[in-house]
This record gives sequence, C-alpha cells and structure tokens, in this order.
Amino acid sequence: MALNLDTFKLPSFPWDSLTPYKELAAKHPQGLVNLSVGSPVDDTPKSVQQALIGAANSPSYPTVVGTSQLQNAIRKHLGSRGLKFAEGDLVLPTIGSKEAVALLPWQLGVEPGDTVLIPNCAYPTYEISALLAHARVVPVDPDPATWPDADFVWINYPANPHGEVASVARLREIVSWAREHDAVVASDECYAQLNWAGEESTPSLLSEEVIAGDNHNLLVLYSLSKQSNFAGYRGAFVAGDQRLIRALIELRKHSGFIVPAPVQAAMVEALEDEKSMLAQKEKYRSRREALISAVEAAGLENDPNATAGLYLWLRTPANAQKTLTSWELVGALAERGILVAPADFYQANPSGHVRMALTACDEQIAQACERLKASPII
Repeated sequence: MALNLDTFKLPSFPWDSLTPYKELAAKHPQGLVNLSVGSPVDDTPKSVQQALIGAANSPSYPTVVGTSQLQNAIRKHLGSRGLKFAEGDLVLPTIGSKEAVALLPWQLGVEPGDTVLIPNCAYPTYEISALLAHARVVPVDPDPATWPDADFVWINYPANPHGEVASVARLREIVSWAREHDAVVASDECYAQLNWAGEESTPSLLSEEVIAGDNHNLLVLYSLSKQSNFAGYRGAFVAGDQRLIRALIELRKHSGFIVPAPVQAAMVEALEDEKSMLAQKEKYRSRREALISAVEAAGLENDPNATAGLYLWLRTPANAQKTLTSWELVGALAERGILVAPADFYQANPSGHVRMALTACDEQIAQACERLKASPII
C-alpha cells in the first residue's frame, strides 16, 4: 500500500512563511526579539522540578486515568473555577493540550462528512482536528444563533489570538444551541487564569452558573503550560460529560496515550503551587503593560476586547493616515528586530492585525519597548 498523507489535506505549517521576516529581524544590531510564538521562557517552578525528580524512578507503566493524587488535584483546581464534580467523576490527563485538540473529534467518533465548527479567527489546530477526522470544517462567528447544524464544535475563551472572553450569557447560548443540535462542544480554556480585567479566572463552559448541573455533551480542556511554564513537560487535561470522558479513557488505554508517571507527579505539584502560578501571572501582567505602552507610542493599538490571554492583538488605528495590512505590520516590526505573527495564520477576516506574544524575558521585552518608542511605525 502506498502511503498518501495528502489525503488529510493539511495546510502548510504557517510559521514557515515567517522565515524571511525572522531573518530580517535577526539583522537588527541588538538582535532578534521573537514575540511570534507563545512558548514560555521563564523557569519552571522549583517545586515542580523537584516533584519530577522525586518521581524519576518509575519502572512500571502509568495508567491513562492517572494517580488518585492527580485526579484530586485536577478536580480541586477546576472546583476553584466554579466547576462541580459528583462522587466518582473522572477527569482525563493528556500529553499536553495540542494532542488532545488535534485528536479529540476523531477519538470521539467524528466521521468523514460530519461537520465540525471552529471559530472564524482561531488557533490553527482546531481546523487540523477536523481534517484528521476527514470531517467538513466550517468557520463561524461567535454568535451561535448564526451557526449551521453540526456534530462537533470548538470554542476558545479566552481566545487565541485575540484575547476576547465569553460572558456567562454567551456560554449559556452555546449550551442551548448544543442541546438543540445534539452536538458535542469542546471548550479550550488554556488561558483561563490569565484574565487582565480584574477577574482571577474567566467563566468556564462547565461553570455551574452556565450549565446548572447538566454537562451532557460538554467538555473543557486546560493546559498547565502557561500558568506553570510547563510546556516542556506536556501536561494538560479534559473534564466534563462522564460518558465522553470514560469513552476517551477506554480508547486511550488501547492506543497508549498515557501521561508519563514523573509528569503526573509534576502536574500535581504545579496545580497545588498557587503561589508560583500567581507570581508568573504578575510577570505577564508587567510585560503586557509595558508592551501596550510601547505599541501605543509607536502608533499602534491593542484591540480593546483583548482582555485576557498571552497576547496583544495589534493593528493600526482606524483614524490613522495609513492603515497597514497584517504582513505590512509584520515587516515594519521585523525592521525593528521584533517578530510577530500575522492575522492570516488564524484565518482572521478582514485582516489587519498581528499577534504579539508576552513570552520573552524581561530584558527582551524592555528591548522591544525601547525600539518601538524610538522608532514609531505610524
């Protein structure tokens, strides 16, 4: 049999198209400041590192469902966000959230020809998840009243790239739509702890005030990568409808999708180390405030709805004498040694925005701010 990976109809990896801009930015006398990817750069908390080391002697196979300590830590964390669990409810640890996002529709039985809805401005892996299941992908706007019939829906709040947060009322509308259409809704909430509008966390699809005790066909995904600089460990989890969670556990038993035992131990510590999580949030808050001030001095504006998450969503102001496209903004920032991601990567329409990540060390953030203030774009 001849392998044919084209059968999935996967798009080109978008970041490859940034290569010439990265090369341009690297020519800056002070070097490249890469704000195009949201990859954590600060140290993983010492307590988490020690937990990993302490569990390094792990000769036996771990379980898909994880240790009882991990189950309890995940439920406690979600409980702090307003989610309730019945006795015996399970959550599903995953090997980072990207593998869960990419494979979830297929693992839940989405078939060729089924319809998967994704946000019309979104993290690219939602589309990939549908293509891997050979499903039909339909981008939709945030209002469920405009959505067509579908089998599976991705939502993402706080949203990547644009940082918008869904209200409890909007989440209730989504749940109502899901009931009417008997569709599974998966909510990617990996930025939930990074709310800059005064809230400790953002409303969840599974909050009691949203679902009133009924989580049928509803799932939430969360990652430790951002809150605990855990990206290199690959630790995340899925919670929600027990019928779906238990089906996923059985499938993953057969296919070997298991979080390594030392990582499970580190996840427990990361979820319990609230002090480190809050300290990391304050680092991002400081970097965000510095960058917002600098981009405003450079003549750009951050979207006023970008009130959460790990990114700025920048554009030239509507009243500016010249409006730049996404790629023109990418080029202008690259000339200043700063690399960002264009809106095109996220199927944003109309284009005109760029995504600027907060994930660089304090020294590099300070350099980026200095360059923006010294050399305005508009």
